[in-house]
Amino acid sequence: MSSKRDYYEVLGVSRAADANELKRSYRNLARQYHPDINKASDAEERFKEVNEAYEVLSDTDKRRAYDRYGHAGVNGNAGYTDFGGIGDIFEEFFGFGTGRARRHGPRRGNDLQYELEISFEEAVFGCEKEMEIQRLETCPVCQGTGAEPGTTPVRCSQCNGTGEVRRVQQSILGSFVNVATCPTCRGEGETIPMPCNRCHGNKRVRAAKTITVKIPAGVNDGARIRLANEGEPGSRGGPPGHMYVLLRVEPHNIFRRRGDDIVLELAVNVAQAALGDKVKIPTLEGEETVSIPSGTQTGRIFRLRNRGVPHLRHGGRGDMLIITQVVVPTELDEAQRELFSELGKTLGKEVIPQERGFMDRLREAFNL
Repeated sequence: MSSKRDYYEVLGVSRAADANELKRSYRNLARQYHPDINKASDAEERFKEVNEAYEVLSDTDKRRAYDRYGHAGVNGNAGYTDFGGIGDIFEEFFGFGTGRARRHGPRRGNDLQYELEISFEEAVFGCEKEMEIQRLETCPVCQGTGAEPGTTPVRCSQCNGTGEVRRVQQSILGSFVNVATCPTCRGEGETIPMPCNRCHGNKRVRAAKTITVKIPAGVNDGARIRLANEGEPGSRGGPPGHMYVLLRVEPHNIFRRRGDDIVLELAVNVAQAALGDKVKIPTLEGEETVSIPSGTQTGRIFRLRNRGVPHLRHGGRGDMLIITQVVVPTELDEAQRELFSELGKTLGKEVIPQERGFMDRLREAFNL
């Protein structure tokens, strides 16, 4: 009878365990018992045992033979020579690879971000703006080869054009191959005997470019606009990155914005508030006359439909909200003081508490 423990027992799973459960258990145990991490005296043996069990049970044919004949079914050949199925796990956990070369493919260029300041009106109605930016461009002299015109890059002699070098490491499990970026060509797979005088072999140069960006009506402060393929050029034939324009909207000296509504605070004197009046107010399109009814109080809100900001994603516009503020004069001449004194005698001195104040009306207007 074999003295080896049952492989399912070693991995701590049932005989009905699927591939994902086996792999999950193996990952946990391999991390727990790896000799570089676990310094216990039996860690090395446990680590070997875990690997042996997983190598058999993760292989469909071997697992079928083991389930039928036990350890004899795999003829004692479960070992550590073929790590093709679990090499990725070792590399993820412990930082060494399995010797499978990885060529560097095309890389997309870097994305860029540009902050653009626009006026309140430009954000409301939309506009086109020109931006002058500095970015890396493909060298116009060598056309991105990095080599002086008339010469060409050559294959790196150290990595033979792969961009990677391999180093064999010995461990208790056998030989492992550590794959690293080639230090001679820095992963490019080629060297440049005669670098371009313009870009000095970097293949790209910094240059100024003017870009036009169309800003849609209704954008707000902090909005981002993506300009596809306007970022830095890619490498190894990769596509360029994108340009992201971050909008900063200047505050207006009269209007405030709340969502797609425009808010205007309108000061009226006590006579206008008491008797009513017609006053001219500024709007986004110019002056407009509105009626202030008699008895208007501070905080009263008037709404002008469709005088606000255009909706960004669908038709229509927000509203314009006019909030009145009754201004009490701080300096009166003798005639005005006499008039207010006579008016005061007719109004009495009784103080009546308000049931709904200014903030209540404001919340109602803004649907808070």
